[in-house]
Amino acid sequence: VQLQASGGGMVQAGGSLRLSCAASGQSFNSYSLAWFRQSPELEREFVAAIRVSGSTTHYSDSVKGRFTISRDNAKKIVYLQMNSLKPEDTAVYYCAGGRPILSSIRSDSAYGYWGQGTQVTVSS
Repeated sequence: VQLQASGGGMVQAGGSLRLSCAASGQSFNSYSLAWFRQSPELEREFVAAIRVSGSTTHYSDSVKGRFTISRDNAKKIVYLQMNSLKPEDTAVYYCAGGRPILSSIRSDSAYGYWGQGTQVTVSS
């Protein structure tokens, strides 16, 4: 599966953005999907994940309550709605697909497919 992320941009603190990640190829519906982010100061970190059915989601503590991950299996798209953005959310955001076991769902090594990244910049 190939992944293409989009929707990044520049926004003021408190604002919102919605990232999209479109997939091509088969087997999209059999993969868990996730968003990770990376900034120059930090290693790549887990943001959110959604299981195959879409009914189970996971979030990092830093974004819980502000970000929402969802997926449209018919359109083969995964979304990340980001609200109440903070300057510390500034990073390149990557979508990822894979079949992680539950204990590894927050680990980037558990995902075999990656999008190219989209920049999110939040100004104070």
